[in-house]
Amino acid sequence: MAGMVRTVLGDIRPEDLGVCDSHDHLFFASPALPGQELDDPQAATAELASFAALGGQAVAQWTPYGLGRHVSDVAASSRAASVHVIAATGLHQAVHYDPVLLGGVVDRLAELFVEELTRGIHPEGQLSDNPIKAGLIKVAGAFHTVDRHARHVMTAAAQAHHATGAPIGVHLEHGTAALDVLDLLCGELEVPPGRVILGHLNRSPDTGVHLDVAEAGAFLAFDGPSRANHPTDWRLVDALTALSDAGYIDQLLLGGDTTTAAARAATDGGPGMPFLLRRLRPRLERELGHEAAAKIFVDNPARAFAVEWR
Repeated sequence: MAGMVRTVLGDIRPEDLGVCDSHDHLFFASPALPGQELDDPQAATAELASFAALGGQAVAQWTPYGLGRHVSDVAASSRAASVHVIAATGLHQAVHYDPVLLGGVVDRLAELFVEELTRGIHPEGQLSDNPIKAGLIKVAGAFHTVDRHARHVMTAAAQAHHATGAPIGVHLEHGTAALDVLDLLCGELEVPPGRVILGHLNRSPDTGVHLDVAEAGAFLAFDGPSRANHPTDWRLVDALTALSDAGYIDQLLLGGDTTTAAARAATDGGPGMPFLLRRLRPRLERELGHEAAAKIFVDNPARAFAVEWR
């Protein structure tokens, strides 16, 4: 398998990534979500260790620039739990940022993303020659549209992709606007669809849209079983089965998307990362087969996050 996966402890071969939670958060803090911060290094390590105890080997942390990434703590947790972690650069929706912080970077996003992918991420969010590098660009759409902020960020993300080869992970608001995002990223901005990971598709369980996205060639991430406020878990297996039956098993990813302390297994508040392997993997093996489950948890993430770095 070509390319390397860039983790917080260095680049690894794709075949060494292993069983992967393709979209989750060890640390996350937003002014739009006061009191719900993921900011406890001990809890992060405990969550990773619980995931590892069930056979988990890798986690893609989609927390982008300015939202409390705690990159040094992520590296320490990765090392302590022996779990690979992929960090993200990129930018979320404007609502998640202090206007002063956002204003300080909004006109140099492509440069920022490239530097964090190639030079490294400083623990305080400022750039330096740091060995902890991002391996993913995170961006976000709006509800049923690509608004002005999203277009600006995605344009910068596409420029950073073309400069580095890095994959682009997309937060789809309530699972919507997937085709609009692809029109922009893969049409106008010429990002290969196989370098785009569309997240939160479980939140809008529209099989027709899912099939259109899959036909376009993007990766489809279903990533919300840790989110108690998204009551679509019961449709997850049906959505994955429909895509598998249509021949798109090689494009499917699964993640937990734990964004609050209350959702962590380590704090006895929710299913957390371990739920993916404790409950979902056995069910997928039973209903889709062991080979299909291995693709979703191992083979597909290895291809989605592997990059011929430029």
